[in-house]
Amino acid sequence: MPELISTFKPAWWLPGPHLPTIWGKMVRRRPTVHDRLERMETPDSDHVTLVRMGKITAGVPHLFILHGLEARISAKYAHGMFAEARALGWSADMLMFRSCDGEVNRARRFYHSGETTDLDLVVRRLIDEHPDLHLVMCGVSLGGNVLLKWLGEQGKHIPAQVKRAAAVSVPYDLEAGARLMENGFARVYVRHFLDTLVKKTLKKLELYPDLCDIAKLRAARTFFDFDDALTGPVHGFAGAHDYYSRSSSIHFLDDVRVQTLLMNAWDDPFLPQSILSTVRNIARRNQLLFVDFPLKGGHVGWVTGQPWSQQYYMESRVVRWLATGN
Repeated sequence: MPELISTFKPAWWLPGPHLPTIWGKMVRRRPTVHDRLERMETPDSDHVTLVRMGKITAGVPHLFILHGLEARISAKYAHGMFAEARALGWSADMLMFRSCDGEVNRARRFYHSGETTDLDLVVRRLIDEHPDLHLVMCGVSLGGNVLLKWLGEQGKHIPAQVKRAAAVSVPYDLEAGARLMENGFARVYVRHFLDTLVKKTLKKLELYPDLCDIAKLRAARTFFDFDDALTGPVHGFAGAHDYYSRSSSIHFLDDVRVQTLLMNAWDDPFLPQSILSTVRNIARRNQLLFVDFPLKGGHVGWVTGQPWSQQYYMESRVVRWLATGN
């Protein structure tokens, strides 16, 4: 495991793990960079949406981003990376997971932390259309878990067009993260996410009235409650525990066969530090995993600079890594 020395200097005016986490989500201003949206039909008569920037060119890196839980087309960290990529002359896409493009998807399912079939479908269609594709990939939070799981599933059969990857603020052990967030200030994040997830599910129930037990859905106060009532059963798992166990990317790291940056902050409020210690130990067995675990940064925060001139370290760090491996 090559362990990288972080150069991240956290913003002095956003102390602790929660302020940078909230700032990036709620306060930051970031114009969108994409130039078009493109729907892609799926084999089950549903669709996913690609947020697209630029034209794919042979030999020029194409950045492919997987977003976090309940992100929108305007996700600020994604467009920050888009801007970094554009400055290098790259093209870029962000895959919007089903139901995250502002439209309730048609199929009797949503997206989840272990769902990799849509990612595989889109990557292989891009390769079919552009055999000389130079693909570099970044997954953020939930999207990072999806990316690492897919890379591990592919193993030595990973398409040759996939050159390098990065996974940021990943919840490597889904159950450990969910249980941690049942306590303290983290419950604020849970309430925020459950609000949108439950509203979305209620709309889906208009299409599929028997999708789940509506009483259990409305009673959900934790991620475990929600995943036990909906995510697990709807997607073929016995419940939340089974879903977490089979979907956590920590179980797939040994099989990753492409150079991959693992970038998490030790103070990430979404994940116990003990899990990062375990990930570091696993990475020692796999020389293709490059660990960058600075002490500070929060969850997809990484704010640096001054109050009047904020900078967002993760976006430039990831694109630099994808470009050079440094």
